[in-house]
Amino acid sequence: MACEAVPESGGCSRCSAAHWLSAVCLLLVLAACGGNSGSPVPPSSPTAVGGPTGPDLIQHVVFIIKENRTFDNYFGTFPAADGATSGMTSTGQVIPLGHTPDRTPRDICHGWSCAIQAIDGGKMDKFDLEALGKVDACNVSGDYLCYTQLSQQDIPNYFAYAQNFVLADHMFSSLQGPSFPNHLYTVAAQSGGAIGNPSSPEWGCDADDTAFVPVIDNNGNYSHQYPCFDFETLADSLQNVGVSWKYYAPQKGENGYKWSALDGIKHVRNSSLWTDDVVPHTQFISDAQSGQLPAVSWLVTNEETSEHPPYSTCQGENWTVQQLNALMQGPAWNSTAVFVTWDDFGGFYDHVPPPSLDRYGLGPRVPLIIISPYAKKGFISHTNYEFSSFLRFVELRWGLKALTDRDTLANNMTDSFDFTQQPLPPLVLQTRPCP
Repeated sequence: MACEAVPESGGCSRCSAAHWLSAVCLLLVLAACGGNSGSPVPPSSPTAVGGPTGPDLIQHVVFIIKENRTFDNYFGTFPAADGATSGMTSTGQVIPLGHTPDRTPRDICHGWSCAIQAIDGGKMDKFDLEALGKVDACNVSGDYLCYTQLSQQDIPNYFAYAQNFVLADHMFSSLQGPSFPNHLYTVAAQSGGAIGNPSSPEWGCDADDTAFVPVIDNNGNYSHQYPCFDFETLADSLQNVGVSWKYYAPQKGENGYKWSALDGIKHVRNSSLWTDDVVPHTQFISDAQSGQLPAVSWLVTNEETSEHPPYSTCQGENWTVQQLNALMQGPAWNSTAVFVTWDDFGGFYDHVPPPSLDRYGLGPRVPLIIISPYAKKGFISHTNYEFSSFLRFVELRWGLKALTDRDTLANNMTDSFDFTQQPLPPLVLQTRPCP
C-alpha cells in the first residue's frame, strides 16, 4: 500500500485516512515530524524512508505572467494542438489569420465589453467589431490585426519549450476582460468583482484619490470602487504557514508597475509584506542563480519585455529565456515547476469558446507552457485550466485551504506532470537578434 503524506502547516505531514495502518506511512509521519521532538523539517526534505515523492518533489514554483495574447495568436500552428489558422468574422466570413508583426501598430481593445462582444455567446465571431472606429480597433484600413498570428519562426524558443515540456491548449484567462482583474486572479482566485482597469495611470492602492475601477457584484449590480481591495491572497496563505514567497515585479515609478497585483491588496501594500516580499523583477535572475528562490514566486516584467502590444514579441521572448536560463543553470532546477502564461487575450482572435463558470468568466484562451524536470515531455494538455489552477497546484503541494470557489474547483495541473519519470534535463536556449 502506498503512503500519501499530506503536508501540514509547520512542515509536519499526516497520512490520508486510507493509509493509517501502513507501517511505512507511520514511519514517514514520525520522520517528517522529527519523531517526538517537535522539531519539524521541510515537507520536501528527504526522510529516512527514502525522500519526497509526487508533488512533494517540487520545492519551488514559479509563475511567469506575460501580456495580452491568445493561444491561436501564439500556438495556432503548433502541431497536434487545438489551434486554428482561420477565423470567422461578424459577417459569417471565414478569413485566414494573417501574420502578427513583431511590433504591432497599436493595442487592440480587450476590455470587458470587447471580450463579451468578441466571444458572442460562444460563437467566437465578433472580434472584428472590437472598438469599431476607434484607434484600438481590430480592423484599421483592412489590416484585421486581431485576426493574425505568429509562427514557430517568430517565437522559436517558446515553441522549443512547448516541444520539450508541456503546452496546455485549454488554458483560459480567468475573467473576460483586461489586465487588472486577471492579475488579481493570479494571486487570489478572484478580482473582488473588478471587471476593468483603473481609471488612473497608477493602479491598486497607489492610485490617486479620484481613481475608480468598474465592479460587478455577485448579484449583477454595477458600481465604481477605489481599486484597493482587502481580500485574502495565496501570499497570505503561504505566509500563515511559514512557506516562503516573493512577488518579483517592476517597482513604483517603473513602467509595468501597474501589473504588480499585490499593490491592489490593502493589507499587503501597507505592511511589511510589501517591503520584504515584493521585490524588483530584476532580482529574479540573481536569486535563481544563487539558490535564493523562495518556495513560490510570481514574476512580471516591464512593458518593453512584456509582449503587450505594441511592444516586441522577440524582446519579450528573449527576456523569458534569460529568466529560465538562470533558473535552469541554478541549483533549484531539479525541484522546480514553472508556469509561463499570458494575462488576457489582448483582443486577438481565438476559436475555442471559454467555459462559463460564473458572471466573470472564463475569458478567452491564453497560452500556457509548463516547464519542469517532471513535466511530461512533449505533452499537450487538453485539460481546462485558468489562473486559479496555479493556486490549486500550490495549495495541493503545501496542504493549503482554497481561497474561493474558483480555486476549490480548478483543475490542479498535476495531469501535466509525471513524478515517476526520469527528470528532464535543463533546456538552455540562446536569445536571438530582434527585428
